[in-house]
Amino acid sequence: MFKFRLHHHKQSTEQTANHKALIFGLMSVFLCGIGFSIITPVVPFLVQPYVSNPREQAVVVTLLTSVYAVCVLFAAPGLGALSDRYGRRPLLLICLLGSSIGYFIFGMGGALWILFAGRIIEGITGGSISTIFAYFADITPKERRTKYFGWVSAVAGAGAAIGPALGGLIARFGYSAPMYFGAAITLMNVIFGILYMPESLHKDNRLKKITFVRLNPFTQLVNILSMKGLNRLLVSAFLIWLPNGSLQAVFSQFTIDTFHWAPAIIGLMFSIMGVQDMISQGLIMPKLLLKLKDPQIAILGMASEITGYSLIAASALLSFYPLLIAGMFIFGFGDSIFGPSFNGMVSKSVEAGEQGRIQGGSQAIQSLARIIGPVIGGQIYVYLGHAAPAFMGMILIAAAISILHKGAHINT
Repeated sequence: MFKFRLHHHKQSTEQTANHKALIFGLMSVFLCGIGFSIITPVVPFLVQPYVSNPREQAVVVTLLTSVYAVCVLFAAPGLGALSDRYGRRPLLLICLLGSSIGYFIFGMGGALWILFAGRIIEGITGGSISTIFAYFADITPKERRTKYFGWVSAVAGAGAAIGPALGGLIARFGYSAPMYFGAAITLMNVIFGILYMPESLHKDNRLKKITFVRLNPFTQLVNILSMKGLNRLLVSAFLIWLPNGSLQAVFSQFTIDTFHWAPAIIGLMFSIMGVQDMISQGLIMPKLLLKLKDPQIAILGMASEITGYSLIAASALLSFYPLLIAGMFIFGFGDSIFGPSFNGMVSKSVEAGEQGRIQGGSQAIQSLARIIGPVIGGQIYVYLGHAAPAFMGMILIAAAISILHKGAHINT
């Protein structure tokens, strides 16, 4: 009887810990979604005082996105390895604090180099997303991870839906105001984590020591790309993230140049993506999981993204904004169902002690795409026309579908 009660008490404690972990994880993702997206409508307006013409402005906006991704590329594998060694809690708290500082510096402005300094600090700590996914992999059963990653996407979508609209409204008090608000939101997340966040990685599952190989992003890229069953998935994801990074970087400038929109309207457009996440994860994704496997859901998402890109390109060629709105809804649906299926496939490929490494490596690949994508997107936007980044997306995602379809043997 005593043994039964002891076991029951231990099980109850673990369930409580998992419940708290789930609440913190979802709250963290929600606040990160707000903090990251609240700044998107105003970046071109913050850059404008430091450049001489709209063409230069578009290039600088995309470079700010790229420099963020460069820092994530170098930081993510190290942060993943450190979280495998020391636990998820301390790494997440440090990263969130760094992001808050980065937002504040960006908001201060005063010179172009200060804007880049703020983005660099955000980027170095921005690799925390890999730790968040590792955190969820720790606290969820393997067979239910795609479902839980869907919840993560839905909650992130809620934050991303609120953030841009809120940023556009707050911008009425000054273009720096959304940055300061983002810093405050992220700092609130740090305080919430200090008070309520439990550690998710048991000491028995932690990495015994960290080698230089684990901290080298290029070694990590080579290692995870050589893993059987993962290489096609990661190459496909890279081809998707490349134009996605380009679209994200040029979108605000695109709407200003093509439709002469103000920050409030730009914010509402970004919110479409977040609303689409909530709709897709709450209503559509559960039904898809009953009928389709992860690779099939991923391919459906990619096909939807191609359709979305085609409408976005048409809106640029015809200067007809309803096509842009329709394209963003369809693109958002595709992006929202691809993410959970991709993260589910990645997390199922390794055991508990490797989650930080594999998520860090995956984040590094995404960052590499988001370095290259905005640079290419910015250049072809300037020299080939406003529709060029969307055409690039259609071509690359079509190639990604072909690659992933041939690798349909991926673990589900």
